[in-house]
Amino acid sequence: MTVDGFGTDVERYTESTERILMRSLWRVSIKCMVDPHDRADRFELIAASEEATLARMANEVLEGDPPLSVRQEPRPKLLMQRVREPVERRPFNLGEVLVTPAEVTLSEVRGFAMVPGKAERAALSGAIVDAAVAAGHELTPAIVEAFEDLEARRRVSRRQRWAESKHTAVEFETMEDQQ
Repeated sequence: MTVDGFGTDVERYTESTERILMRSLWRVSIKCMVDPHDRADRFELIAASEEATLARMANEVLEGDPPLSVRQEPRPKLLMQRVREPVERRPFNLGEVLVTPAEVTLSEVRGFAMVPGKAERAALSGAIVDAAVAAGHELTPAIVEAFEDLEARRRVSRRQRWAESKHTAVEFETMEDQQ
């Protein structure tokens, strides 16, 4: 069984030089603050993962043909994105964003994923991966390692973006404090 809908297997993953380098970098200098075993953190990592990576992991989980039922078909939806405005700290509806949620039951354990955009395959794959980790599937250590590598790459990318943009910060003075 595969998640791509066409019955073709996703090729088995082989470690690239970049992945090995990123794992080494993470172990040496970057401590992962996101815990893939924590469901909220796992949701964030699934949403940030590439579709092909999620599909590969899901296909590997499904190779043993575990019982799978789809509780919520992956269908794109609009979701209101709410943020807190920084001055008075009140909730503010920023606008609608397109997301694709999916929910499955894998070996009697529920899995859920919501990914940005119109991405049915990624959502279904993410839900399968979520259920596998929640159930303690035999591939959980490999999935967790892949998520830790992803988080390490995300942290490096954020640091690089911050280093490039921190010199453009503007400081404002207010007249409220002067009287």
